[in-house]
Amino acid sequence: MREFICINCPLGCQLKVDDSDLNNIKVTGNTCKRGERYGIDEVLNPKRMVTSSVVVLNGKENVVSVKTKEAIPKGLIFESLELLKNTKVEAPVNIGDIIIKNVLNTGVDFVATRNVERN
Repeated sequence: MREFICINCPLGCQLKVDDSDLNNIKVTGNTCKRGERYGIDEVLNPKRMVTSSVVVLNGKENVVSVKTKEAIPKGLIFESLELLKNTKVEAPVNIGDIIIKNVLNTGVDFVATRNVERN
């Protein structure tokens, strides 16, 4: 039995997940289907959003904040951050611009989360 706090909505339900049979995982404590899905995913394939920043060249700001467009497998977080370490983008940058496409073959992109004007 595992216990989680669901992070899919503001309710923060206390989930109890019986994973003794991985073919028949049972989730209790959720008030909606999203909580059930979250509990199952946390056992089988936990995912997280990743946020960071990258260097901006010739911009009014030196960096721009970025995030994954969707959650990626938790085990790829540090490797995805390594990709960003040496990434530089040229200003201007707009919210939603793709900074890195298909991060680690996940089908998920890193996107800019704010605008940076050209200097």
